[in-house]
Amino acid sequence: MHSPQPGREPGHEPGRPARRLTTADGVALLVGTVVGVGIFKLPSLVAQNSGSDTAFLLFWLAGAVVALIGGLCYAELATRDADAGGEYSFLRHAFGPSAAFLFAWARLAVIQTGSIALVGFIFGDYAQALLPLGSQGPTIYALVAVAVLTAVNMGGATLGARTQAVLTVFLAISVTVLAIAGLGMEGDPGAPAAGSTTTVAGLAMVFVLYTFGGWNEAAYVAGELKDVRRGMVRVFLIGIALVTLLYLAINVAYLRVLGLDRLAESSAAGADLATATLGGTAGLLVAGLVALATLTTMNAAIFTGSRATYALGRDYPRLPLIGQWGTAGTGRAPTGALLVQACISMILIIGGSLARDGLNAMVEYTAPVFWFFLLMVGISVFLRRRQSPPPLFAVPLYPLTPILFCAASAFMLYSSLAYTGRGALLGLAALALGVPLLAWAKRPAERGVTRPDIARSR
Repeated sequence: MHSPQPGREPGHEPGRPARRLTTADGVALLVGTVVGVGIFKLPSLVAQNSGSDTAFLLFWLAGAVVALIGGLCYAELATRDADAGGEYSFLRHAFGPSAAFLFAWARLAVIQTGSIALVGFIFGDYAQALLPLGSQGPTIYALVAVAVLTAVNMGGATLGARTQAVLTVFLAISVTVLAIAGLGMEGDPGAPAAGSTTTVAGLAMVFVLYTFGGWNEAAYVAGELKDVRRGMVRVFLIGIALVTLLYLAINVAYLRVLGLDRLAESSAAGADLATATLGGTAGLLVAGLVALATLTTMNAAIFTGSRATYALGRDYPRLPLIGQWGTAGTGRAPTGALLVQACISMILIIGGSLARDGLNAMVEYTAPVFWFFLLMVGISVFLRRRQSPPPLFAVPLYPLTPILFCAASAFMLYSSLAYTGRGALLGLAALALGVPLLAWAKRPAERGVTRPDIARSR
């Protein structure tokens, strides 16, 4: 019997993910991904489509329910297919390698890199307000943020997760302080706005679910979680519960201090709340808070996005660069995937900076493709139940829970197409480029050079 080599974990294969992450790491990743700039910008848009305070808060509760049922579906799939590839692995087992390939390509070319670029634009704007760097300052800040956080994540999963935990703690404290400040004072909502709000539930939920977006990213820690059977469920339940508490607290503070109609008119709800509760220096405080939120979200997106890209390169020998998992020193991370992801994100940032509204362009670019694949993941729950034995964790109230999740994803897919413009067509075109790339990448498999698990799934 051989003893493990120094520095090597028992049962850990060199060049592959090791199970070092805890439930707390996963929760920090989920909370940090979800709680971003949306909570400072989108409540005003939700208020515009809410006819009353009660409806406004019920929309946020409904968003929490959608995130929860989605998290339960993901927990079943993650405990069944405990792999670093997350949704890539779910789709590969349910639909086969071609569907998984197209998802991983879409995530690399559209979904994740577009989201990183989007967050980069917001970080650049707020960092520029704190320390101007000239007319190209926002773009410079965005590019530097991508480069620095990519370098941090190349230091290994533990370093990336610990960075995420620190950023998330500061973010949660900041949002909590702002919420408490609002809850602790008597508001002066003033007279109703001239354009009184009305209830448009569908449009309100578009903005609510966008603000809750990112909970699915926690699936990418499954391949590195120490106790995937119990830990994965806890990550989703605890993480979504914390997000819901933070969101309800700050939205109640918005209503208490600003009132529904003033909130609906506000172009910067977070800044208005801070000014009313914390005084004249609130503008700089909110700028710093939003910049922190964007870094938290960006770090989580970089961490999880590289895992799906790594899974793609691992499974297709013609894509060796993105399938590299560093093993030297502390660099136990998908180094090739991180580098390629950073390059594409930077290209999108530069390209988006030439558009009239880079942030809106990235929303249009990513949304339809994202919700299409999320719908496919929901269908995967049904397919996997038919294909294999019961999972380690079974989603409660099956089949109602995955049916509701699929319905919500289908609604968001429709909404993202109905409310977007040419950017959506560019995203779909980028997805279509994955078809010839798939044909090229599969050629080694036709000569027998492929992973056995892919061959079995055909």
